[in-house]
Amino acid sequence: MQINEKLKQASLITAIKTPYLETGEIDLAAYDKLVELQIEAGVDGIIVGGTTGEGQLMNWEEHLMLIAHTVSKYKQQILVIGNTGSNNTREAVKATEYGFATGMDAALQINPYYGRTSVEGVVKHFEKVLEIGPAFIYNVPGRTGQDLTPDIIEPLSKHENFIGVKECAGNERIAHYEQQGIACWSGNDDEAHDARHLHGAHGVISVTSNIVPKQFRSLMNECNDDLNQSLQPLISWLFCEPNPIAINTALMMTGAVKPVFRLPYVSLSGSQQQQGKQLISELSSGSYVGNPPALLEPESIILC
Repeated sequence: MQINEKLKQASLITAIKTPYLETGEIDLAAYDKLVELQIEAGVDGIIVGGTTGEGQLMNWEEHLMLIAHTVSKYKQQILVIGNTGSNNTREAVKATEYGFATGMDAALQINPYYGRTSVEGVVKHFEKVLEIGPAFIYNVPGRTGQDLTPDIIEPLSKHENFIGVKECAGNERIAHYEQQGIACWSGNDDEAHDARHLHGAHGVISVTSNIVPKQFRSLMNECNDDLNQSLQPLISWLFCEPNPIAINTALMMTGAVKPVFRLPYVSLSGSQQQQGKQLISELSSGSYVGNPPALLEPESIILC
């Protein structure tokens, strides 16, 4: 099967968390356990160093090392998508070239943020990175400040290396694209079930599947309104602060990763943790990543 088709068949892709040692360096042993649990749950692919994986807090050496490490250990078991996008086109090109050189299956590319450009500049940016290899384009206006509207995406979709869009602008936009044969993955966990089963989305690129991969596998496999509704409080809690603060805290509370944050991220407050503890505890044993949740001891939290 051609890699582009294999990528398009991936309905559940997890934006995998990057864990840290007490020194603040990447904890590869904990990372491997997280990836292996995703594979065990039947997840199709992972985004390495995405927003959830804190690529924005890594230097490029760390970032590309983690992609290469993931490829070396897990490429035969799961699709490896490296977040090699940047608001600097030259940086994005260089990182993407290195990512493909180490064997990643596809890149995740974002439009320039903060130092925003014109629509023509956005198009030229994407054309440059699409020349290198298969890519998902990520539309997240809440982070970039610029919506990638259909007049931008539709021409780009004709490029041979265009896989599809991680779309955060809602299910109406997703349905519009899918009706034209443009593959879409929901970027909003709360809307992902309906995106998949009511609006034709290919799937989801998920934060929540870091902690409940089996449930999200079920949500993508079949229409299940009851399961979808039962997960909404957990999903809402995971976005009570800007991502990845809550998913970091959740995985620390279950002991899946050490309580180490890279600044500027810090833990949820005690009351927020208490809410999360109750929500996770309501899940059946073995259905979430880690052990029964416990509140974090403030003195145990390390900020790097």
